[in-house]
Amino acid sequence: MELFIGIINYLVFFGITAGTYAVLSLGLNLQWGYTGLFNIGVAGFYAIGAYTAALISGPPPDVWDGRLVGGFELPFLIGVLAAAAAAGIAAFLVGLPTLRLRADYLAIATIGIAETIRLILKNESWLTNGVWGLQQIPSPLYEPIYHGAKAFVDGHPELYPWLQQLILKAYNWFYLLLVVVVLVALYYFLKRLTRSPWGRVLKAIREDEDVAAMSGKNVFAYKLQALVLGAMIMGIGGALYAHYARFISPNTFKPLYGTFIVWVMLILGGTGNHKGAILGAFVIWGTWAGTDFLTNYLPFTASQVAALRIIVIGIVLEAIILLRPQGLLPEITRSRRLSREEKKTGEAESPPP
Repeated sequence: MELFIGIINYLVFFGITAGTYAVLSLGLNLQWGYTGLFNIGVAGFYAIGAYTAALISGPPPDVWDGRLVGGFELPFLIGVLAAAAAAGIAAFLVGLPTLRLRADYLAIATIGIAETIRLILKNESWLTNGVWGLQQIPSPLYEPIYHGAKAFVDGHPELYPWLQQLILKAYNWFYLLLVVVVLVALYYFLKRLTRSPWGRVLKAIREDEDVAAMSGKNVFAYKLQALVLGAMIMGIGGALYAHYARFISPNTFKPLYGTFIVWVMLILGGTGNHKGAILGAFVIWGTWAGTDFLTNYLPFTASQVAALRIIVIGIVLEAIILLRPQGLLPEITRSRRLSREEKKTGEAESPPP
């Protein structure tokens, strides 16, 4: 039974982490999958969201803290909104000088700004507490949920021990529900947005921005809007991570964990498809977590194990590119959607044999 409880608790943790990455993947899908913006600085916007939420909603600095600002102890929702706004402002400042140029300049700018942000987080102790990171970041409604669950267990000693352990982990279930609600809300918001005339303009820019400009569309404005909105979604993902982990440091936002793995998730799931972006996040994080279990039984050192996990992800990516370059869930084009609807209509109107 203890093994069963451990598996359940791990699956909840897995769902929270994969859901957070799915939020990042949705933001990247809007930028790359729908607009063709080559953003290699996902980790930068992810970090901005996490640190902004921590500074807005976290406790004030204590005597052991090197920072001098932050710790306003504002509600969770305000911290999330501030995280989205800060990431959006950063994307706006990056996009202004680069989006009038070709895609490779945006890639260079975003990867440069992401590394700059990480170095600022690492060295500016007065703002971020440097390499020691930010601790004791509050989780929303943690105290009432935890104490309520504990009081319930204390008042019902006849419950099975395994059931008591599950109830005591009630907060993890709550946070999983919170992540799912945010993920579903973002999915439907982006679905309606990308099916609107605004979303169709983004696709036109992705296919041929010169043709879109000749049609009278302000290509620069649309690209800037997509970059900023995608970055804001990434900032929300950073806030969700910070409030759950309750500790963040610059090492969390290295390119491997903050950018590379998100790109693999999107490519695997299917660019230009919101469901694909979410599916890819869960599949790749499942692969990453699975290799962690498997490598425990191999006679390798910690550094060798870390390298092996990266190799496995690389092999998965190469296999997908070779065997299914459009991803697990390809983009549903307008012609495919119409043909599918016509097929359903024909089946409904055809008389039974």
